[in-house]
Amino acid sequence: MENILLVENLIQSFRVGKGLLDELTFQNGRFIRETLRVHAVNGVSFEIPRGTVFSLVGESGCGKSTTARTIIKLLEPKGGRILFQGMDITRFSKKEMLPLRKQMQMIFQDPYASLNPRSRVLDIVREPILFHRLADTKSQATEMAMDLLQKVGIRPEQANRYPHQFSGGQQQRIGIARALSVHPQFVIADEPVSALDVSIQAQILNLMMDLQKEFHFSYLFIAHNLAVVKHISDHVGIMYLGKIVEKGRKQDVFSNPKHPYTIALLNSIPRLEGKNLEHTPPIKGEIPSPLHLPSGCHFHERCPYAMEICNEVYPEERMTAPNHWVSCHLY
Repeated sequence: MENILLVENLIQSFRVGKGLLDELTFQNGRFIRETLRVHAVNGVSFEIPRGTVFSLVGESGCGKSTTARTIIKLLEPKGGRILFQGMDITRFSKKEMLPLRKQMQMIFQDPYASLNPRSRVLDIVREPILFHRLADTKSQATEMAMDLLQKVGIRPEQANRYPHQFSGGQQQRIGIARALSVHPQFVIADEPVSALDVSIQAQILNLMMDLQKEFHFSYLFIAHNLAVVKHISDHVGIMYLGKIVEKGRKQDVFSNPKHPYTIALLNSIPRLEGKNLEHTPPIKGEIPSPLHLPSGCHFHERCPYAMEICNEVYPEERMTAPNHWVSCHLY
């Protein structure tokens, strides 16, 4: 199957502090200048076949959203390659990215913050259609926008209201309509339901799945809720401290997890009945600081199965089954 997106060894980091005084530390009786960087994404690689949903999962701060924003070029990558429909867009300028914006869209975590509070809902959805010249006239653009708003559950009489007059779930519906107004082939959904009530989350997820079937686009779905990921995904990547430690088809990762971190995440899901996947010692400690990454495997300080080699060498990614990859010295 053809890939709509291929990410190879993606790297993203951020400098801490802007001035000389921020970089000075006092060691051994003298000041030493040290440029500190937050290592947010540390060599992420994955691919998304056309028409499928790939989900990135992990704890808060593991680099999921930074990966997404770097892929769509809201942040410039520090290393690696991003191939969209076979085209290397890694070093594309803002001007070069402009024609691709209608093919790549993003749904944000906070729907209200992503909507212009001074624009009416109809204008928010209609403006991208006019900007990218997808309609010949303004009346045709209005008709397209109204049709899309109805598809996401916004009534015609609500189209002239402002974003603050809607609930959180309705605001996210408007954000979805705006993203789909230019008929994209690839959509990044950055934790689109985490800010919503549990009763609304299922409605939004089902809406997103129905729209994908209708418009035939591909998703990169960002989440930390494994139940949500299991519901919507075709393929899953488990992230820890800026690295993908395990990836594969959804059914393989959920039914036969390999990496100790993946097993711990799945065991943390509350269950009304039944047992956990297997008896494993609990994970201890906190996530290390991305300012100073651990040597070797990033997970070795918390892993109950850590060996001496884990402290020294980062494990290579190995295929343990067809389309199922894991980075762990246990394999």
